[in-house]
Amino acid sequence: MTDKPVTTYVVSVFEKPHWRTILTTKDKAFALAKEIGDKVRVEEITPKRK
Repeated sequence: MTDKPVTTYVVSVFEKPHWRTILTTKDKAFALAKEIGDKVRVEEITPKRK
């Protein structure tokens, strides 16, 4: 198999008193970050091949 690992984006939004986390695609992650503003974190997760 030559399947490439799929990258997942984690969007974390701070809503007092907790962080909310969303797993999404790159396009949606950056659209959410732009819409929400400064209270957002975007992390990229790519699984390693075994």
